[in-house]
Amino acid sequence: MPLKRFLPLFVFAAIFVAFIIGLQLNPREVPSALIDKPAPEFSLPPLQGGGVGLNTTDLKMTDGIVVVNFFASWCGPCRVEHPALEQLADIPGVTLYGIAYKDRPENSIAFLKSLGNPYTKVGADLKGRNAIDWGVTGTPETFFLKDGIIRYQHIGPIHQVQMADKILPILKELQQETGL
Repeated sequence: MPLKRFLPLFVFAAIFVAFIIGLQLNPREVPSALIDKPAPEFSLPPLQGGGVGLNTTDLKMTDGIVVVNFFASWCGPCRVEHPALEQLADIPGVTLYGIAYKDRPENSIAFLKSLGNPYTKVGADLKGRNAIDWGVTGTPETFFLKDGIIRYQHIGPIHQVQMADKILPILKELQQETGL
């Protein structure tokens, strides 16, 4: 049967097409399962001393847009994105919170002292358990929330060039929804 003779060619062509399609996809743009869902419940200690550094109530009590950034002092891309975070923190109606991921508090404090602290509050996720609940795949990773609902997730560092092209339009869209 002549068609049976070409079966390996058809299988190879199908695998080749799937491979080409896979190469065109951006693995950093994996849609989060938490989009349009409430932020996970959490309560994290501060970098210094006892008590609560950051918790879910902080995210819900803030008017406007809430941005939650997972960072670490040992994370090179976190240093790269820091100027963009400082720009984010200066935008009216935006509150930036930080979660120090699997980092020694003294290292996180030194990191923020050397680069500046753009965060309103910082919680210490010492064992990374909170990051698992948020679906964090690595640092840096940033979540944009409105009314306690996760609306957008940015995986990887936010570069200055992405601010105008990607991040500011997202913030503008969310601010228009809130009437800010």
